[in-house]
Amino acid sequence: MPGEATRSIAPKFDNSYARDLEGLYVEWQPSAAPAPQLVAINEALGEKLGFDLGASSTEQMAAILSGKQLPDGARPLAQAYAGHQFGGLSPQLGDGRAVLLGEIIGLDGGRLDIQLKGSGRTPFSRSGDGKATLGPMLREYLMSEAMHALGVPTTRALAVTTTGEQVLRDRPLPGAVLARVAASHIRVGTFEFFALRRDEEKLRRLADYSIARHYPELAERDDKYLAFFDAVVEAQASLLAKWMLVGFVHGVMNTDNMTISGETIDYGPCAFLDHYDPNAVFSSIDRGGRYAYANQPVIAQWNLTRFAETLIPLIGDDAEEARRQLMNVIDSYPNRYLQHWLGGMRSKLGLLTDQDGDLELVNGLYDVMTDQNVDFTLVFRRMSGVLRGDSGPVRTLFSNPEKLASWMARYERRQFLEALPRSVRADGMDRVNPIYIPRNQKVEEVLAIAVENGDFVPFKNFMKALSKPFSERPELEVYTKLPPTGAPAHVTFCGT
Repeated sequence: MPGEATRSIAPKFDNSYARDLEGLYVEWQPSAAPAPQLVAINEALGEKLGFDLGASSTEQMAAILSGKQLPDGARPLAQAYAGHQFGGLSPQLGDGRAVLLGEIIGLDGGRLDIQLKGSGRTPFSRSGDGKATLGPMLREYLMSEAMHALGVPTTRALAVTTTGEQVLRDRPLPGAVLARVAASHIRVGTFEFFALRRDEEKLRRLADYSIARHYPELAERDDKYLAFFDAVVEAQASLLAKWMLVGFVHGVMNTDNMTISGETIDYGPCAFLDHYDPNAVFSSIDRGGRYAYANQPVIAQWNLTRFAETLIPLIGDDAEEARRQLMNVIDSYPNRYLQHWLGGMRSKLGLLTDQDGDLELVNGLYDVMTDQNVDFTLVFRRMSGVLRGDSGPVRTLFSNPEKLASWMARYERRQFLEALPRSVRADGMDRVNPIYIPRNQKVEEVLAIAVENGDFVPFKNFMKALSKPFSERPELEVYTKLPPTGAPAHVTFCGT
């Protein structure tokens, strides 16, 4: 039964959010899954968190990670937050289909949230059923673990557990719960919730808690709230650059999907670029292209501006001066993002020094890629071949390789400004340019087989490839293929 504690193989929970932030959540029990069954378990992450997997039974893990049984010390709750969704304000959202079991202190000493997503209705559910289906939960597991392997800050997936019940969407589908791990689930929307209610006391407590948990080095500063905002801006500038460098399109960059910690969160209508297209949109609900690939850095700044507005009463008594100070930080975001992105692009192109003209060189490559139907991931992966003396493989990716020739001549001239040998830099390029990403057609294929046939072998095989995205293995070539010419545009849908 939900709420019934049991001695288990789970590590001991500690609940600082519940303890320190009363009034910022509703205590709530997850629904009891009738017949939980583990279908995906992240053993490496589980061991890092202190789960005793060797001594556990599959049944016990399934019960804990579906919400059927509570581990010792868990204090489940649904967090309150608001959010700007596609630019429009929703003053009350909150955890409508998730509960935070609590926090654990991992073996490395870090404090991490354990959340169950798809665990049933909460007071924030509105008209939703609070449940999740198997396909979207497997998608989040796959995408978040792929992002982690690529070196992108992200929430992570501990497990997916089917519940033994059917959930009605366009048709009945297997129900499932995702056990999600995060540095925290505090969002820009969490601050918006209390700022909208002009509850300065709760807003200050939330800010102090966020600083203590994520940026403790700022706690004693006189300007700690401004410094806190500055730190979040820096974290997001770095994160967005990493998204763009790997061709990731989040799809739903609402303020309730932007974390204070700087982790990627909520993998709903998301995808990776196949062909390079700055206007790529994969979400069925983003009809205006607000969250298109090339718009993401700008939208992040827009979201951070909404965050800044919530902090005005904490900065000082003079609201206009507070706005000025916060705007100075916001105005620094474009250059911060640019420096992170350009530094990453230099690494992708094997350029280790900072030279005048690098930005124009990089932008020139993107100009050449535009309208060339070119494979975004493989262009950069094959660029290391150029440094090894063979530009043929990268040229074959372009429908009009002649347009690449003048850019390639500039790139070759740029090599003379580097001291390290070309072969050494080429090896470095292969360590930052992945060969395996969650190719959209392959994601859909393995999810369909799992949902329709109950066969998780293709999913697990794909996960093995994605866990080592930079290590090329000939037997995994199938995971590098683009969809066939003429295939319909890839579209993803919200799991609710």
